[in-house]
Amino acid sequence: MSDNALSADDYASLIALVYERCGIKLGPDKQTLVSSRLANRMRHHRCADLGAYLDLIARDHGELVFLLDAITTNTTSFFREPAALQAVDDEVRRMLAKGGRRFRFWSAAASLGMEAYSLAMLLAENGAIKHDCAILATDISTRALAACRDGIYDTAAVAPIPQAMKQRWLQPQAERWQVDARLRSLLTVNRVNLAKPPFPMRGPFDAIFCRNVMIYFDLPVRQRLVTACQELLRPGGLLLIGAAESLHGLDHAFTTVRPAVFRK
Repeated sequence: MSDNALSADDYASLIALVYERCGIKLGPDKQTLVSSRLANRMRHHRCADLGAYLDLIARDHGELVFLLDAITTNTTSFFREPAALQAVDDEVRRMLAKGGRRFRFWSAAASLGMEAYSLAMLLAENGAIKHDCAILATDISTRALAACRDGIYDTAAVAPIPQAMKQRWLQPQAERWQVDARLRSLLTVNRVNLAKPPFPMRGPFDAIFCRNVMIYFDLPVRQRLVTACQELLRPGGLLLIGAAESLHGLDHAFTTVRPAVFRK
């Protein structure tokens, strides 16, 4: 590319492709940012124009992952929005008290794995890990999922973890930290495109974390996603969304437990 600018027609073509493949709705306010980030990928592949780059994406699924990483922000951290995690912890403790011995969870937009491992630590602390316990961690980015499988994080990333938990469930790796193998064994890590239900898993899940992903979707895609989550949850199961998200305008059968936490 001779400069960082996409024409209006080029941007429209890109919007259509990203929406068709991933359900992500890019608005006009993203054109400058996307132009800059896309230019780097096009230079990397020596694509003369956007048409050549779109042809590359059609041939190479791996490049679509790079494109998504370039145009989305994978903001994640350990114990993010802790009130929501507390709601799941409370639910699991109630299940344990009533004799529950099977626990299933889905971290739908797992990114680098910090959400799933935060949940795993809570399950270890409350005793659920002693029973039949599993966490499905999914994302559309294969690069993010590779990091999730490894469970290795730098010192800054693990800072939000309470010190006692860090000592129990993280192992030092030079200047980094790896999640304990017992917790990593709880996770099944797979690629799932949340814009394309029905999904391959069967459920039922006790809780689904679908946080900070619907912000990228328009109403029809959000509806399909929420409907699919509803079908995969057991009666009484919990759906967790991002603090900046809502179920407003969607047809669903959830009741509010607390902000961003809903019960089927």
